[in-house]
Amino acid sequence: MLHTASPSDILSGRTTDIYFARTVEVLKNAGFADVRVRAEFHVASLPRGFKWAVFTGLKEVVEILRGRRITLYALPEGTLFYENDPIMVIEGPYLEFAVLETAILGVVRHYSSISTKAARVKKIAGEKTCLFFGARALHPAIQPMADRAAYIGGCDGVATVMGAELLGIKPSGTMPHALMIIFRAVAGDHTLAWVWFDKTVPSEVPRIVLADTFLDEREEALLAAKLLGERLHGVRLDTPGSRRGNIRRIVEEVRWALDLNGYRNVKIFVSGGLDEPQVEALRDVVDGFGVGTSIAFPPSVDVSMDIVEVEVGGRWIPITKRGKLPGFKQLYRCGIRHVAVPWGSPPPCGEPLLVKWIEDGRVVREIPGEAEIRKYVLEQLSEVEL
Repeated sequence: MLHTASPSDILSGRTTDIYFARTVEVLKNAGFADVRVRAEFHVASLPRGFKWAVFTGLKEVVEILRGRRITLYALPEGTLFYENDPIMVIEGPYLEFAVLETAILGVVRHYSSISTKAARVKKIAGEKTCLFFGARALHPAIQPMADRAAYIGGCDGVATVMGAELLGIKPSGTMPHALMIIFRAVAGDHTLAWVWFDKTVPSEVPRIVLADTFLDEREEALLAAKLLGERLHGVRLDTPGSRRGNIRRIVEEVRWALDLNGYRNVKIFVSGGLDEPQVEALRDVVDGFGVGTSIAFPPSVDVSMDIVEVEVGGRWIPITKRGKLPGFKQLYRCGIRHVAVPWGSPPPCGEPLLVKWIEDGRVVREIPGEAEIRKYVLEQLSEVEL
């Protein structure tokens, strides 16, 4: 048995916290089953040192709320937001979505956290390739979701077959150490793994070989270049931490040796335990990165949902718990700043960001494809600092 929730489990509210299910029964018994509210999702806090985050997960939120008697306002998926920004509002009978709060918060928080970390890494990597290799750090049930979050957050590609298929892109990857180990044990020569890889995989797959399995990285890189010649696209260094030493020095040595021997076109990719500091330290000497765990397990973007208005006698009453700002709000983009004002107030500047996605259960706006959302994220990244 796999301990995973099915789509029907999520849509029916079975993944809720129990206190929401009990709240539903209390409100029904009290005669408040039809009370309408406006519930705001906002950023309670950003991870330490983060100035912004990336809003993602809207596509799945729309699927969760589709057909229910609610109206949904939200930022466009991929919008950068700041602490205390309202990012989404649900309007309608509270009991229509009470048992879905847990699932919706989980979607938005998890998605946005992964996308934000991917965006930070891509911001540092710049024009260098950044691939998401984090599937093995996650339960397989959520790998496609993480691939999507990382891709629209800025990663140039993902490694899993299903994740790439759902994104409409080709999966990215090289070869595992297992391939060289088996050839070494059975055939006595691990470099034959590169030769058979070249003979076997489709020609459109770049020939990128692991160059750190048994020998020095410089030695293996040169062996691969001599064996595959012009067909060799690049080498990947995934040197274990116990042997790594100064990885920048290792990369510089490999680059020097390749150039010296006439292999200037062979690219160098690095993977294994990378985070923002390592990417920043290597971005000028490598051609690309494979980043896994740090994106798959990012610092959490803390999103909360709070009722900010309740309809009583046909009038909307601003109300919320202490520490929160009551009232339905609109968020405006004013350059790289965001300004929140009461809904219906004169625009302080710029463009309104909260737009309607669902009206009375009917989806009224189409969410763009993943490539378009990713482009939108990258455009915003060019305007902000880490």
